[in-house]
Amino acid sequence: MREVFHQALEDIQTRLVEIAELVTVAIDKATIAFETGDVSLAEEVIADDARIDELALSVDELAIDTLAMQQPVARDLRIIVSALRTSASLERMGDLAEHIAQLARSRFPERAIPKGLKSTFVKMGKLDVSVARTLVELLRTQDLAYAAQIRDADDLIDELHATVYEKVLSEAFSGDVGHVIDAALASRYHERFGDHAVSIAKKIVYLATGDWTGSTDPEIAAADERTSHFGV
Repeated sequence: MREVFHQALEDIQTRLVEIAELVTVAIDKATIAFETGDVSLAEEVIADDARIDELALSVDELAIDTLAMQQPVARDLRIIVSALRTSASLERMGDLAEHIAQLARSRFPERAIPKGLKSTFVKMGKLDVSVARTLVELLRTQDLAYAAQIRDADDLIDELHATVYEKVLSEAFSGDVGHVIDAALASRYHERFGDHAVSIAKKIVYLATGDWTGSTDPEIAAADERTSHFGV
């Protein structure tokens, strides 16, 4: 029975990595569409989100079937529950990429980025893409060094998010109400994208170390002999 359980965990991990890869493609395309006004690219992101939703559902179904048939307890149960929550976060990250693409489409043929904020959103976009790529590696390897990178990048995204609000609320900002709304929404989507990645990273750290604070101290990581299958 343990062999069956481990095979189920391998399948879940493989599917989560696949979802994370699709999310990476989605946020990459969405940020380019937002920066350049490429409506075709935005449409691709919006259409492809259905695939992310489909895969997330398949992970949930597999995890629930595993719960019902294997009836795991203790650590094994935490692994399955963490997989369900990770799936939900990845699905939400895909939605956030889609929301950014929708903003780009709604402003076409103009660009959605308000004047004076282009460099800020370019930085946020690059950070989110980097976070997504790092998350793929974290899910594939369970190497906790990747969790630390995600946390650090998210701190930078938060700083940029605060900068956007400061600029659009200042008297010097020349955009209209629509620009303010677009900037606030886009910034929030980028910020939440990073937050979901951090949430997933914390789950991986917890499964590997038993530490829910999200600590990724190299000594802790080195002392913990991790394998694949979500740290089993």
